[in-house]
This record gives sequence, C-alpha cells and structure tokens, in this order.
Amino acid sequence: MAKLGRELRAQGVDLVDLSLGEPDFDTPEHIKEAAKAAIDDNWSHYTPVAGYLDLREAICGKFRRDNSLEYTPDQIIVSTGAKHSLANAVLAVINKGDEVIIPTPFWVTYEALVNLAEGTVVKIPGSIDNDYKITPEQLEAAITPKTRLFMFSSPCNPSGAVYSRKELEGLAEVFRRHPNVLVISDEIYEYINYCNCMESIAQFEWMKDRTIIINGLSKGFAMTGWRLGYLAAPKEIAKACEKLQGQFTSGTNAITQRAAITALTAPLDATKAMVAEFARRRARVLELMAEVPGFRFSKPDGAFYAFPCVDHYFGKRDGDEVIENASDLAMYLLNKAHVNTVTGSAFGDPQCLRLSFANSMENIEKGFARIKEALAKLQ
Repeated sequence: MAKLGRELRAQGVDLVDLSLGEPDFDTPEHIKEAAKAAIDDNWSHYTPVAGYLDLREAICGKFRRDNSLEYTPDQIIVSTGAKHSLANAVLAVINKGDEVIIPTPFWVTYEALVNLAEGTVVKIPGSIDNDYKITPEQLEAAITPKTRLFMFSSPCNPSGAVYSRKELEGLAEVFRRHPNVLVISDEIYEYINYCNCMESIAQFEWMKDRTIIINGLSKGFAMTGWRLGYLAAPKEIAKACEKLQGQFTSGTNAITQRAAITALTAPLDATKAMVAEFARRRARVLELMAEVPGFRFSKPDGAFYAFPCVDHYFGKRDGDEVIENASDLAMYLLNKAHVNTVTGSAFGDPQCLRLSFANSMENIEKGFARIKEALAKLQ
C-alpha cells in the first residue's frame, strides 16, 4: 500500500495517508545533539556484537525505572531495530516443527519469522468484543506438546489493545502449568499508552526466566530511521542471539548507540508531549469512526492505530467494483477516495482495516471525510 501510495503521489494525486506505521514527529533535539557529539568524538569503529556496555547498562536502568525488572548487561542484546531483535529471538529458539502461538490480529512479521524458522504458526483469534485480547481459556486450548513459543504485543499493532496486569496474570497462570513454553513480549509501543497501565508479563516471578522482551527506540522516541532495537532475555537465549547476530550483521551502528544512551536516560518530556498529541488525535478518530455507518470498533488503549471491523461493506458494489473483503475495500479507498489504509488481512484479520492517526489532525479529518463519501457510494 505504501508503494501504491507513492506511485499515486508521483502522478500528482492528493493522497491522505492513514497507513503510516511511524510517529509523524522529529527525533527530539537532545538525542540529535548526542549523535552529533558522537560523530565529533569519533565513535566510528566496529561495535561489540551485543552493543556497547554502557548502553546495555542504560537499558537495564530503563527496565528498572519503567518496569521494576532487574536485568544484567549480559541479558541484553542491542540490534538493528526491534524487528532484528525479533528475528534473533525466533531463530534462536524455534526449530522445525515447533508450534508458535500467535493471537490475532498480530504484526505481520511474526508469522513470517516463524515460517523462516520452519516453525508452525497456531493462531488464536482475538475478538473485537474483548478488545482483540485473548482469554486464558483460549490459550490453554491452543497449547499442545509441540508448543514452544507464544508471541504477542502489548500495546498491540494493529489493534491498540493493552493487556492489564490482571489479564496478563491470567495468561501467566496458564504458562505456569506449561513450563516448556517460552514467551516473546513485544513492548515496542510501551510509551504510547493512554491508560497508564503498561504491564509486562515478565513481572511475574515464574515468567521472567522464560520471557524475551522486545523493545526499541523507534516509536517512543520517534527514531524509526535510526534503527535500534533491543531484547532482554535469559542469559542462554541472549547468548544464542548474540551468536546469530554476530554472523548476520555484527554490532549495531555506533552513532545510534551513543544517541540511544541519551534517549534512555534523559527525562521523557518530549515523549510525553508526543503521546499527549496522539491522545488528542485518538479522541477525534473515535468520534469520526462513530460517524461512519457500519464501522464496528474497540477503543485503542495504546499505539497510534484504529482497527475497525468493516465487514458491513462486504458484498456491496460501486458499479462493476465489488467489495469481497478488507483488501478490496483498502484498494477501493485508495483509488476512489485517495486515502491509504492497510488491510487487516496483513495482520491476520481479514474483516478489518488499520487506520493510523500518526498524521496531522487536518489530514485525519480530511481522510475520514473522503472515506465516508466513498463508502456512501457502495450499495
């Protein structure tokens, strides 16, 4: 969709992009200044595979400050983005035929990485009536003797769902009965949270030594292009990830690592200001979605996406064009309304669209006006 959107823009089309998966903010000045200083100070040589020690210490400090979790630097691996951290983790722990449980909707890369590792994906559908979160009963029913890993995100891309402490504890109690199952907890949207309830499944004492936490700088610090992610894991898993990374990419960019220390240790004022603006946009998006006939949706408690169910429009047509699924609807909105969205099929839920509010209020309102106008033509 991003590619098609760029092509339309190149033709001079006035496109409203509600597909963006990154903050529409610039990196805070104090982080940029730290990077400039690192260049001047000649941080220009190969870096340790796992990351600079003082950066890993800063990450440990972040976990202590924000999550009340204790890690040591040898449990931290710094990578070229959170996606790289996910790849390291999946490839380190999954063998051919291992089952990996993934709740839907999920970020697109989860399934692809499991396939790359020759594992088997087992999907648990999250219901819109439960804010796209799964229940302990669903989890218990999905676990088999072949289950090796459970992967999920909270806050979730694409649904914005955030698990509460009570909800995580319910899942953790299931894992207590299945000690061979590992967990990947993707917490990349940690700071973009509107309910002040960011919790990690690693907080439960019987879970920490079997949980791999994925995080990074891209979302909370508006540093998508800087490419720095990290994971925290049991030492033996961290060691395996370090070995893999040593052969794939070696150490992460030196300048980004020095800037990351500043990002993780400085006050979070810029992040909080960004999240406040996202919260303002979210409130408006909820109002706008309520005005679209047939949209069903839950309130996103995190990230910067809305994920409405759009099956009301399946089977409807505009002339010869028939909408059979969310992918058809996304293409229809792109071509007829000149609004770029993302089909829920990419995230394991073919009844939904992902609409990003990482855009200006003006563009958000313009985009929804166009969506309403285009959808009204479907009969």
